[in-house]
Amino acid sequence: MSDRPALASDTAMVMAAGLGKRMRPLTASQPKPLVRVAGKPLVDHALDRLAENGVERAVVNVHYLADALEAHVVERSSPKVLISDERDALLETGGGMIKAQAKLPDPFFCLNADNIWIDGPRDAFADLSARWNPDEMDALLLVVSHARAVNFAGPGDFYMDPIGRLSRRRQGRIAPFIYTGIQLVSHRLLRDAPEGKFSTNILWNRAIEEGRLFGLSFTGLWFEVGTPQAIAPTEDALRRG
Repeated sequence: MSDRPALASDTAMVMAAGLGKRMRPLTASQPKPLVRVAGKPLVDHALDRLAENGVERAVVNVHYLADALEAHVVERSSPKVLISDERDALLETGGGMIKAQAKLPDPFFCLNADNIWIDGPRDAFADLSARWNPDEMDALLLVVSHARAVNFAGPGDFYMDPIGRLSRRRQGRIAPFIYTGIQLVSHRLLRDAPEGKFSTNILWNRAIEEGRLFGLSFTGLWFEVGTPQAIAPTEDALRRG
């Protein structure tokens, strides 16, 4: 019998449909999730971590150069990959979740295909699962302090109160927490969603107003890998452990 902590979900949505404009010219002929970092495509860093930590299914959305990305991921045996096809229209993060909702249990993990991180004492999915409370939360975001964010130079995204509720960074201020691109999501967050293309920020804003958007501070290291210039520093940090 495994001594692995029980997870809140056996399924994750992997956001992989973006155009990868900030990663040009590397994305001129390949989708961003197939850009290689530390010897393997970005999407494999995310999918490998799901498999290692007991997440059995991944729903991957595809749009830009979709055939190449789909061919790469569907051959995996762990996690089992399902495709959410956005070839006809890129739906952004919120619209992408709505299109894939029928394939997703309640709750489900959601992460960006270009995420790279080193776990702290416990893996990110176990940490999110241990903190999850569906009676209080519509979504639980994994956030990281500036000190634990590698290659990140922005002002941050959120403030977090003593019980973990999130609020937005105020204009002209620095916020202490950065969204890592990893979250645990209830279908309640997706209710009454707009049609078509829209950002998850619309749903998060409603959850903030209702006091139901929570954060969990990550205890490992998180890497911002949004540009070609970020690849070498990320590889160097990964080599150093």
